[in-house]
Amino acid sequence: MISADHNQKLPLAAVAILLVVLAGCGPAQVVVEGNFPAPLIKPLPLTLGLWYGDDFSKHEFFDEAKGRKESSWIVTTGAAQVQMWNSLLAGMFEKVVRLKVKPEPGQKAQAVDAILIPHVEELQYAIPAHTNIKVYEIWMRYRFELVTPDGNLITQWTMSSYGKTPTAFLQSDQEAVNLAAVMALRDAGANFAANFTEVPGVQEWLQGKGVISGAANP
Repeated sequence: MISADHNQKLPLAAVAILLVVLAGCGPAQVVVEGNFPAPLIKPLPLTLGLWYGDDFSKHEFFDEAKGRKESSWIVTTGAAQVQMWNSLLAGMFEKVVRLKVKPEPGQKAQAVDAILIPHVEELQYAIPAHTNIKVYEIWMRYRFELVTPDGNLITQWTMSSYGKTPTAFLQSDQEAVNLAAVMALRDAGANFAANFTEVPGVQEWLQGKGVISGAANP
């Protein structure tokens, strides 16, 4: 008679194969890492308060596989976002202060000229399995709030960024996605630096601070 115990046991080799198969079933993961130099521009003579919510500083994108031949992806950009925006804004303003308390209307005024609150509204990606071409791409859409030292909204606006990289120079999909994300972050920094003073609500605020002059009268 064969015992129940013996009937339920698997050979060690089969267990090992099963573990390898299961390990390969998990999502592809990328924790974005890169270098983000400060912009070479004249900083605005202002003190900017900066608040990163958890949605930003711990930002993570998850895309579930649509079929057996595709992989799920987890792309974590939070630490890289903080690194890039810290570097960018330190180069754009005379002083930047990271706030420990979330800005809310009616709160005690912070010792800053205004407070910037960035959000990642959307992240999309495309890899060769999706596009059938050897290009990895990342799109990001941001929303920014600029608020007064006591937490009231001055203005808000959105901005998009884009990064891509060919696979020819990289060893893995993860490396390619990482580089595409880094390029998208650099594009976001370049767009923000070039267009910040052109945002209508920002222009009005800067004029009120005497940093830029208003439009000449006709």
